[in-house]
Amino acid sequence: MFTGIIQSVGQIQRLEPRGGDVRLSIATGKLSLEEVVLGDSIAVNGVCLTAVELTGQGFAADVSRESLSLTTLGGLGAGSRVNLEKALTLSTPLGGHLVSGHVDGVGTLLERHEDARSWRLRIQAPDELARYIAHKGSICVDGVSLTVNAVEGAVFELNIVPHTLQETIIGDYRPGTRVNLEVDLIARYLERLLLGEQAANAKSSGVTLEFLAEHGFVK
Repeated sequence: MFTGIIQSVGQIQRLEPRGGDVRLSIATGKLSLEEVVLGDSIAVNGVCLTAVELTGQGFAADVSRESLSLTTLGGLGAGSRVNLEKALTLSTPLGGHLVSGHVDGVGTLLERHEDARSWRLRIQAPDELARYIAHKGSICVDGVSLTVNAVEGAVFELNIVPHTLQETIIGDYRPGTRVNLEVDLIARYLERLLLGEQAANAKSSGVTLEFLAEHGFVK
């Protein structure tokens, strides 16, 4: 688990193809690895990876074909900057929100513009994630815990303050940039709970307006 509070911006050193998947070598910058041991989890642009090698300046992690197909990691190259966060402990301040490091989909930055010293971003999410994105709810973008300022369909808006621009890779974003998205865990579990006994039905289409009306949630 993670909090979505980025601890360092690292840099990809190497991508080594290995039998269909990839091993990433990452320089961690200011992120201390003194307490990290082999097998520990580190989030890279919001993707939970396992440290399989520790070097003096960073670590290496294997990225499966599944992760390559469902995240933006496959599009990185040597020199790419990445957001890094070590797994939380019981003593870690929960400054963001609970983040699993399991990416739900890839979004695309539609536009950005300055708003005083902040940036306003509009991001297109995959249609299937729209029902989990709510006004003033939480969402994780490339590992960064953020608050949704507005939402229209599958497009949502964010306000990025100067500190976040400086301490993450969001300052590198341009229209067309693809980003990893993880929706709020609570929204996922709530949907499952609302299904009740229908959750065991493999053909269930999830919570729909028809489902809510049938069970008295809407009129």
